[in-house]
Amino acid sequence: MSYCTNIDCLRPQNSDSSRFCNSCGQELLLKQRYRALAVIGRGGFGRTFLAIDEHLPDRPKCAIKQLCFQEQNPEIWEKAVNLFHQEALRLNELEHPQIPKLLAHFEQNQKFYIVEELVDGKTLAQELQQQGVFKEPQIWEILKSLLLVLQFIHSRQVIHRDIKPENIMRRSIRGDLVLIDFGVAKFATNTRQLRTGTIVGSPEYIAPEQMRGKALPASDIYSLGVTCIYLLTAVSPFDLFDVGNDRWVWQEHLPTNNTVSDRLCKILDKLLQNAVSQRFQSATEVLQILEQQPNKLLNTKYQALTTIDCKHLHDLLAKGKWQLADRETWDLMCEALAKPRGSYIFSSDIDKFPCQDLQTINHLWVSYSHKHFGFSVQTLIYKNVNEDYGLFCNQVGWHIYNYSSAKSELNFSLKAPIGHLPSPLWVGGFQPWRYLNALAVKLAACGIIPPLSLSGVSK
Repeated sequence: MSYCTNIDCLRPQNSDSSRFCNSCGQELLLKQRYRALAVIGRGGFGRTFLAIDEHLPDRPKCAIKQLCFQEQNPEIWEKAVNLFHQEALRLNELEHPQIPKLLAHFEQNQKFYIVEELVDGKTLAQELQQQGVFKEPQIWEILKSLLLVLQFIHSRQVIHRDIKPENIMRRSIRGDLVLIDFGVAKFATNTRQLRTGTIVGSPEYIAPEQMRGKALPASDIYSLGVTCIYLLTAVSPFDLFDVGNDRWVWQEHLPTNNTVSDRLCKILDKLLQNAVSQRFQSATEVLQILEQQPNKLLNTKYQALTTIDCKHLHDLLAKGKWQLADRETWDLMCEALAKPRGSYIFSSDIDKFPCQDLQTINHLWVSYSHKHFGFSVQTLIYKNVNEDYGLFCNQVGWHIYNYSSAKSELNFSLKAPIGHLPSPLWVGGFQPWRYLNALAVKLAACGIIPPLSLSGVSK
């Protein structure tokens, strides 16, 4: 199906081989190569289309953002065009794995278009709607991941200006977070600031200084903090601020089963300071605080809430000693289940595994491998291949049936396939796919990954 990008077209659907719209006659191919398939998003500045690139042999999918301006003033129109091209050039310089890659930008039929890499996944807003409020380990992950992106863009004098759950996506396969809507946010800011008194951004999430028309790097940090407290409470940020007393009251809105450590509360509160001088000044400053987090957690929170001591595992992973860390993980899992070290672990054991222990082990693997390894990485891959155990093993580099004979085939380095570790050497039973099903269900029940619908049947 082809979709006509003419905003005034009454019947935009066309056949996938049409060159011109049957309704309005507009050419369907943009730049003679990009074919829009469907509208996947709408906003104040236009629409986003799912599209394919017919210029390439495999016709890869991409995202096309259409920016529409109803402007009659020639001077403002000319400035808008110039700013559009300047912004596109800047976006082209932002090559980062957590930013959609810019593929093209152009003007056609008096409309502006930005073509970007298609990010296959869900936004954090969609995850919140589907799985409920986020837990503390998920917030630590979001902070560390997004602050690295902010550190990168701020070092290149780019301010996002519109950070919110709808603009943060999680890739389906690897589970890493991607910050989206750079082009629209920045371009909209520049062109709309040609008119005095215009505020750009989402009112619930923008910093006080941004409300007054001045965005700083610290403004993005503030918006990230608001995003986190919204994900923890599922309450509108407007209702999390006590206007009468001029203070945030987000902790009073936490669900009874969602506890947050004092350390995270203090970090979030500093992210949310109204006065810029009282706030974290840069993403780098916050990251320096977070770098202390693993040791602090291991010495306090993990020891208080877990039944196992993960300090040795932490040290091994921090040094990249993946094979020793893999063995230590096996031993810790046995210890948490009150089984002798070196015992096999069956799918029936997984349901008994303490959530905090599982969160701790998974968090350490994911963090120190930069999301290359970890239980959550493995289960998301399993879901992505539609629970086909053979395809899963092929993708992560596991031997399909006999783990013990495949021990020599394991690759204990970051050159291994994504999801290769922790290894399955400890898995017992004749139906190893049941272990993956049980693990996925447990991870979802503990709030470590979104809920999954697994059949439990090998394919």
